[in-house]
Amino acid sequence: MNALNKFFIKFSSKKIGMDEFGNEYFQNKQGKRFVIYKGIVEPSKIPAEWHGWMHYSHNLPPVDLNTHRFLWQKSHEPNLTGTNNRHSPNQSNSVNTNSSYQAWKPNQ
Repeated sequence: MNALNKFFIKFSSKKIGMDEFGNEYFQNKQGKRFVIYKGIVEPSKIPAEWHGWMHYSHNLPPVDLNTHRFLWQKSHEPNLTGTNNRHSPNQSNSVNTNSSYQAWKPNQ
């Protein structure tokens, strides 16, 4: 997001809150909601709590709600495709095929 857009959003909108990743959330007088991402602009960086507010599923932002995270719940992770932290399955865990299997050949 360029500096002019950031300035316009911060100048003309009310800051609603910030998530644990440093993303800032704003709302203007007309009710439109904005997010200024910290670092790379990636929509999957928005946690579930803020996603509901951004998409008008509920009007109370998570800073006003008493959101409780249980111990068994994982913390939010953005989409890591294309990064060094992407999921790469271990080749040694691949399914072993039976060596006695012979494929069917239609001409025989």
